[in-house]
Formats: sequence, C-alpha cells, structure tokens
Amino acid sequence: MFEVRIHGRGGQGVVTAAELLAAAAFAEGRSAQAFPSFGSERTGAPVVAFCRIAERPIRLREPILRPNAVIVQDATLLRQTDVLAGLAEDGTVLLNSTHTAAELGLSEYAGRVVVVPATRLAREHVGRPLPNAALLGGFVALCGLIHIESVTAAIRERFTGPIAEANAAAATAAYDLVRATRKEPTRA
Repeated sequence: MFEVRIHGRGGQGVVTAAELLAAAAFAEGRSAQAFPSFGSERTGAPVVAFCRIAERPIRLREPILRPNAVIVQDATLLRQTDVLAGLAEDGTVLLNSTHTAAELGLSEYAGRVVVVPATRLAREHVGRPLPNAALLGGFVALCGLIHIESVTAAIRERFTGPIAEANAAAATAAYDLVRATRKEPTRA
C-alpha cells in the first residue's frame, strides 16, 4: 500500500487533490481511498488530506501517520507545523515553492525533496494560484505510481470546459518539469 499525505491551506484544493489522485488510481484498477482532516475549516487554515493506493481492498480508516510521500501545497506550513512528521525513511516530499530545499531548511532531506513551482504553473495555465492539479502532475512524475493520462482524465471528469483543460495543462506541465529534473525513469 502506498500512502500519501497532502498538506495545504483551506481554499487551495487539498481535499480535491486527494480525491483526484484516488480517482486516477481507481481508474487504473487499484483500490484507492481519499479523505480529509479539517481544523477550523476556513480559507487559509491548515488542511490535511490523505490518499491510499493499493492493489487489494483497503480496510484501514485512520489518518496516515507514516506516509510514503508528502505533498506540501504551501511552503509557509513548514514554519507552522511539522508536515514531514512520520515520513517513511525512504519517503519522498513534493513541495510547492520557487526556493530550493536547502533554502527552505530541508537539507536533511536531501535527495528526497522535489520542489515544483506549482503556484506559478497554476497561474500560467489556470489563471489562479491553485497548485493542486500541478502538484498531482509532479507527484505522478516523482513516484511513477499512476499514469499522467489517468490524472488528467480524473481532472476532466471532475471539472468541465476550459477549467478542466487548464488544470490538465498545469498537471502536464508539472509532470514534464519533474521528469526533466529527475534522474530516475518514471512510468509514462
């Protein structure tokens, strides 16, 4: 089972990201589960969502405490909460930022942190600073767990018209960016 924890702020599409990731995995014939954990439930408040992906039915229902991957949609959370708590020893981190991991104080996670300017990509493609779709594209390239086509199909099922196409384009742009910067091959 592969477990993903997604951190962000209310209004950034954290819950939607988990749901889209689960939908993409499900479309590929896997079992998937997505669920949120809310605090004060207001725009800008820290939000956490979880996604599990497995080859067999998933019976767990508790929050993910030892994630294989962490997606951080807002780098300011690094100073506010321990978003990397419990990260598996071989776990990876996908972080939305224009700064390097070292500049963000994450040198101890060298080689395990991939930084993607997801907000910039979202503004370019969607016209709004919603990094969730771009980060899903980056996650697919980083982990190779799901095909990018499944993610873009999930986006197109969830949204319609130009907004669906714009989010799919942001996801694809981040996917291409991460693939170009990673040395290991990923599933295509």
